[in-house]
Amino acid sequence: STPKARPEGFKTNEYADGQLQEIVRKMRERTTVYKEKLKDPVLSSPESSPTASPSKKKPPPPAKEEKKEEKKEEAEAKPEEDHYCDMLCCKFKKPPVKKYMAYLQLPDSIDSYTDRRYVAWLMLVTIAYNWNCWFIPLRFVFPYQTPSNTKYWLVIDIICDICYLCDLLIFQPRVQFLKGGDIIVNKMEMKKFYHSSMKFRLDVISVLPFEVLYFFFGINPAFRVNRMLKHNSFFEFNDRLEAILDKAYIYRVIRTTGYLLFILHLNACLYYWASDYEGLGSTRWVYDGKGNMYLRCYYWAVRTLITIGGLPEPQTLFEIVFQLLNFFLGVFVFSSLIGQMRDVIGAATAGQNYYRSCMDNTVSYMNTYSIPKVVQNRVRTWYEYTWDSQGMLDESELLEQMPTKMQLAIAIDVNFAIVNKVDLFKGCDTQMIYDMLLRLKSIVYLPGDFVCKKGEIGREMYIIKQGEVQVLGGPDGKKVLVTLRAGAVFGEISLLAAGGGNRRTANVVAHGFANLFILDKKTLNEILVHYPDSEKILMKKAKVLLKEKGKPAPGPPVPQPRGLASLFGQKQETPKLFKAMIGGKGKTGLAMLLKLKREQEVQTEKTKEKKEARKRKQTNKPIENKARIDFYKDRHPIYSFDLNKNEKKPEQDEKKPLEPVASSTVPAQKEKPNADTKPTPPAVMHRGITNKSLIISMSPSPIAGEGEILKVEVEEKK
Repeated sequence: STPKARPEGFKTNEYADGQLQEIVRKMRERTTVYKEKLKDPVLSSPESSPTASPSKKKPPPPAKEEKKEEKKEEAEAKPEEDHYCDMLCCKFKKPPVKKYMAYLQLPDSIDSYTDRRYVAWLMLVTIAYNWNCWFIPLRFVFPYQTPSNTKYWLVIDIICDICYLCDLLIFQPRVQFLKGGDIIVNKMEMKKFYHSSMKFRLDVISVLPFEVLYFFFGINPAFRVNRMLKHNSFFEFNDRLEAILDKAYIYRVIRTTGYLLFILHLNACLYYWASDYEGLGSTRWVYDGKGNMYLRCYYWAVRTLITIGGLPEPQTLFEIVFQLLNFFLGVFVFSSLIGQMRDVIGAATAGQNYYRSCMDNTVSYMNTYSIPKVVQNRVRTWYEYTWDSQGMLDESELLEQMPTKMQLAIAIDVNFAIVNKVDLFKGCDTQMIYDMLLRLKSIVYLPGDFVCKKGEIGREMYIIKQGEVQVLGGPDGKKVLVTLRAGAVFGEISLLAAGGGNRRTANVVAHGFANLFILDKKTLNEILVHYPDSEKILMKKAKVLLKEKGKPAPGPPVPQPRGLASLFGQKQETPKLFKAMIGGKGKTGLAMLLKLKREQEVQTEKTKEKKEARKRKQTNKPIENKARIDFYKDRHPIYSFDLNKNEKKPEQDEKKPLEPVASSTVPAQKEKPNADTKPTPPAVMHRGITNKSLIISMSPSPIAGEGEILKVEVEEKK
């Protein structure tokens, strides 16, 4: 069968062309990466780490074991399927009871500082304690407990006693404690420590069943006074709750107010007891028995403790002594509570007061030195924004009070996610990044503030924590090139640039309120001293970033060649040196090159003509004398004449440079004429070839005042 001929308008598949181009591009990139890997083995490999080789499979178990395993799996899977509740035509899945029990199961040891379940249990004990503290005096003094409602009071009392017993027998013996700096979690040790403490003794006394006296003296709440001795659990709950609350000062204010109300409650109970002892309505000072007895007595207690006055005068000696003790107790208690309230509120507003003090001092300073109002307004804005966003003016002051490990833990939770996004630090040692987190400085920029200006020496790297910044450029420096948001990084090349830093190429301005992290070059160098491997990686990446920064901006996309031409790659760019020689593009540059070539040929022809004319002149002269002047270290020049035949080869003339031609006449020697000497005939210069040189030199005369002596010497050439 003959092969089918291709049609004239044969077209390739564009999708296939695109896939081939992509494969070629990836192969080139991979080749480049492996070349860099061979040059610098520090860089990490682009290939993913190989997975662990699969372990050899165990031989299949026998049939009996398979059946046992299947039964176990079915038994385990059944509880997951059966826990559904049908309600109102709907099916709800509820967790199994085992999960509830596993969650509610008490651990062998309890950490009283971090275990929230222990705090919840202390809250129950505190509620039972407050019930006893508030209602035992009330039921003992006021006639609110009657035979008709006694059973309800007894039920609540029993519930409170159960809480006391559970705390004594189950929870407190499991609480961890410190011994010599070690946390003791042994059951016997914890139980022994609790039994040897004062808290255990008070807890035991608080649960002693004095209620058995009900059978002999009747039901009297006074026999439950020992329940008020469990005050240690109440104060422990307050401490643990304040430790986990975000705004603990609110609870402190509520607790202090509760103290005041409880003291007024006790005073009201005492007033009713005193009125009952004197007789209700017997005098003007006692309670007359009208209205709500508790509210009337509580009102009297408030006016007495706060010393408002306007109360009836006591009549009897008992009334006078009671009133005096009440006044003294009221002054002491009320003043102490007011002082405690002041401390609580002062501690809650300490940060706000510090902020106001700093701002007032700054404003006073600016007014003293007549700072412009524009600058003063910006300073006030900075103070207000910093305080509103952070709750403090300087975060480092708070962290300095903590150990280094705690500072690192907080810095990792707050800033590690941001720093880990920086491409410059990817592949570096994790501990090096941790050390760097402790050195970051947080700075707030106002809207319109210049983060860095064009032309400045860059010595810092910036990480945007919050807000936006704009990179400005263009002819006027006001065109927005790009907007960077939270998590972006700029200026990282300045950290590793050689020569002390590189200059900023654009202005960076805060678009709004921007909170930035700053890492300077000095700090990074101090860290890299301890991490040489990370330093190599950073230096390598810095070189790559500098190369990418030096590349020109990408122009319009070049159309991809189609068909088989795409396999050969794109045509390489014309060398810059050749472009500079051409000085233009297209026909203009080529014409200039031809013009320069013609001018060079014309200049060469003129030079040849001059040489031929010089040769023709030399043939008419008897001899040519060429003088060469050489200057030596001494102050006397030496004139050397070479006597050569005028017939020279043109190749020698082209190779030797042109030498200055000296006059052929030799100056006469300055000597006095002697009568004895005969006049010498004039020297006759004969034509021919000689191997001698004529050397003329000047030397000072040995006789003072006679000047210099001219010497003429004939010397053979070597």
